[in-house]
Amino acid sequence: MATSKKTKKDSEPEAPLRFEAAAEELESIIDRLEQGDIPLEESLAAYGRGRSLLARCRSILDAAAAEIAEVDLDALDGDTESNA
Repeated sequence: MATSKKTKKDSEPEAPLRFEAAAEELESIIDRLEQGDIPLEESLAAYGRGRSLLARCRSILDAAAAEIAEVDLDALDGDTESNA
């Protein structure tokens, strides 16, 4: 029976990527896929990673949009209260 060696890196979860890092890695993957000179298996792995990065970027953008909408509502509420 084979035993698996776990490293510190395997046991600790990775910190979530910041938007800029995720977008940069996603662009790199897109460039590699568009060149078309990587093996199929690597292409499939890169595609899966790209989907994960895209989901991360969308999540960050959605959170930012929600925060902006909340700030806008707070500002609007402040304006209507001062006009009353």
